[in-house]
Amino acid sequence: MSGEPTRPNPTAAAEASCPGRGAARSAAPQTRDPGSAADATGTPDQQRTTPQERRTALHPGNGRLLRHAAFAVFAIIAVSIGSLVAYAVSLGPLPLDEARKTSVTVVDRHGKLLRAYAMADGRWRLPVDATSGVDPRYLQQLFAYEDKRFWSHHGVDPLAVGRAALQLVTRGHIVSGGSTITMQLARLLEPRRERSITAKLHQMVRAVELERRLSKQQILDLYLTLAPYGGNLEGIRAASIAYFGKEPKRLSLSESALLVALPQSPETRRLDRHPQVAQAARDRVLARMVEDGVVSAEDAAQARAVPVHRQRKPMPILAPHSADQATSAVKDSPVIRLTLDGGIQRALESLARDRALALGPDISIGILAVDNESGDVLAHVGSADYFDDRRAGQVDMTRAVRSPGSTLKPFIYGLAFEDGFVHPESLIDDRPVRFGVYAPENFDMTFQGTVPVRKALQLSLNVPAIELLDRVGASRLASRLKQAGAGLVLPNGEAPGLAMGLGGVGIRLADLVQLYSGVARLGNVVPLQEIASDSKAERETLRLMDKVAAWQVGNVLLGTPPPENAARNQIAFKTGTSYGYRDAWSVGFDGKITIGVWVGRPDGAPVPGLIGRAAAAPVLFDAFARTNQLRAPLPKPPRGALIAGNAQLPLPLRRFRPAGDLVRAGSEQALRIQFPLNGSRIDAVSQASTGALPVKVAGGVLPMTVMVNGIAAGEIDGRRQRLIAPPGPGFVRVTVMDAVGAADTVVVRIQ
Repeated sequence: MSGEPTRPNPTAAAEASCPGRGAARSAAPQTRDPGSAADATGTPDQQRTTPQERRTALHPGNGRLLRHAAFAVFAIIAVSIGSLVAYAVSLGPLPLDEARKTSVTVVDRHGKLLRAYAMADGRWRLPVDATSGVDPRYLQQLFAYEDKRFWSHHGVDPLAVGRAALQLVTRGHIVSGGSTITMQLARLLEPRRERSITAKLHQMVRAVELERRLSKQQILDLYLTLAPYGGNLEGIRAASIAYFGKEPKRLSLSESALLVALPQSPETRRLDRHPQVAQAARDRVLARMVEDGVVSAEDAAQARAVPVHRQRKPMPILAPHSADQATSAVKDSPVIRLTLDGGIQRALESLARDRALALGPDISIGILAVDNESGDVLAHVGSADYFDDRRAGQVDMTRAVRSPGSTLKPFIYGLAFEDGFVHPESLIDDRPVRFGVYAPENFDMTFQGTVPVRKALQLSLNVPAIELLDRVGASRLASRLKQAGAGLVLPNGEAPGLAMGLGGVGIRLADLVQLYSGVARLGNVVPLQEIASDSKAERETLRLMDKVAAWQVGNVLLGTPPPENAARNQIAFKTGTSYGYRDAWSVGFDGKITIGVWVGRPDGAPVPGLIGRAAAAPVLFDAFARTNQLRAPLPKPPRGALIAGNAQLPLPLRRFRPAGDLVRAGSEQALRIQFPLNGSRIDAVSQASTGALPVKVAGGVLPMTVMVNGIAAGEIDGRRQRLIAPPGPGFVRVTVMDAVGAADTVVVRIQ
């Protein structure tokens, strides 16, 4: 009522009596007209607040709502991340170990592919290195066409996914995929038939996991190894070799575009079945490259003009015997590197195939080329044709035991030179001779009379070789060859005899080449090596003969008359023909490489008219020509080499006389060593007091020279004896030669 008195307000009175409280209360938020002047100006504190703060200040409940909303968003994100993590965990580990399995590949010393083996399920999947093994232009096209931001995203490209989703919504069908290369790799690791959102989510999760586990380079290498290209071809390397016959680092623009297009639909675009479809897909890739500015219009037009033919080439099979042996020896290695040179191997395989066709349908050829310095095998041709059953092509004739014919003669002469009882310019008789019941004859059934030792070896005369072997000793020759790494095979129960000088023993071409390479190395043999090793340790050398003797053998063989139309004095070589015309051989060397050739039938049947000089020697010289290497000269004469004509030689070296040939001067008796007795055993302890071994002789003409293991040890005195210092425990060969060339030799054992 208007007349009712106004009651005092206690709160107002209190605020009036307490200015501080009133000020505090007046600062409390109050609702104001937004258009009032006070709101427009405000206090300085109010002017510094943000709109969000002012809205929160105007509505106290808004802060709580925002906090709840933020918490809800974070909760949703956390739940989503947790769900994705739980989903990723539920998928199990990535099958990377299985994906990294590839075809076993055998490569040469330069890393070039010699042969590949299909995987157990028949797929071809060759390892590849994108950095060094793929054409950069192909990679440029791949990234432009498949994944432009490959190097920057983390497995999933949001821009690509958004673009694909927008195109699907606006056009009603898939225009472009949003899969990255990493997502495609995830699909290859875990293939799925259905195309759904769940499958795509699966790929995304796996792609992120791949990016966390692997580097970008590893992801790219693995994708290029697994990408499908139709049929049983996986990976760009297998596709490039099968479709174009080349490694992917040498692709043309047309080929690069084609390989970019094939994995999109590998079966419907197979070159060997649907070349027109593949060509259309290639042209679309080229058009996209022009639009993106990756390729010029002119280059793309030239690439489109290249036709796509229905084609698929076989995988290369070079050095099949070497590859088979390497894969048997090396286990659990996807890449096996050999010492072979692919270029030389290809040339010599072609040579063997062509020559075998000319020689007859049953003839095969084996060729082995080695580097003299290292012992590395540069080419290994086991047969004329690996797939020719009639020629037993899968039998490796470089490792077959065959009769060597006359190819062991140079080692007989080498030991004779080493022992010092003969020189290349010494004279030797080629005349009928009998050793017990054995009477050797020359190949042409004639005799040359007295000839220089040099000529006797160059003409491969049998009688002089057997006479020298009789002096050297067949057992000693066999022991020295085995010591140098050659595996000689004798008939059961037989000991080495004189017949081994003419081929009466079995040997492999590989061992024969190893021995000849030792002659080129001046008497030291390096065991052959065919599987490359990263070890820098030098291989132990084996002794074949001394340096001077090895140089003399090489010098003599260098003058052997070559086949018709071949250059002279460039290759030291020797030929051989086994009994019954079953094996024809030719082995030669220069200062750099040694090559051995075998020609014959793998079944050992005789081939009338098959001789080393006519069948094997031309192949040898052609093989040297096809190595595409400059001929290297033989080593220079080592210190101690005696270079002189026959007239300048010491009297005992001017003419060789066989053991037992009685040489008398007037009433003198034949030279004979009385002590030590041949074959005796001498206790080294009994010689310790004097430190010397006495040598006593009877007969002969003074002066006489004593040689121990081919090294001069002084002259016999007037009492026809000499004290010599034995070289140490083991077999010792003592030879005494008199003034007219007569000689006697004994072999004793110091123990």
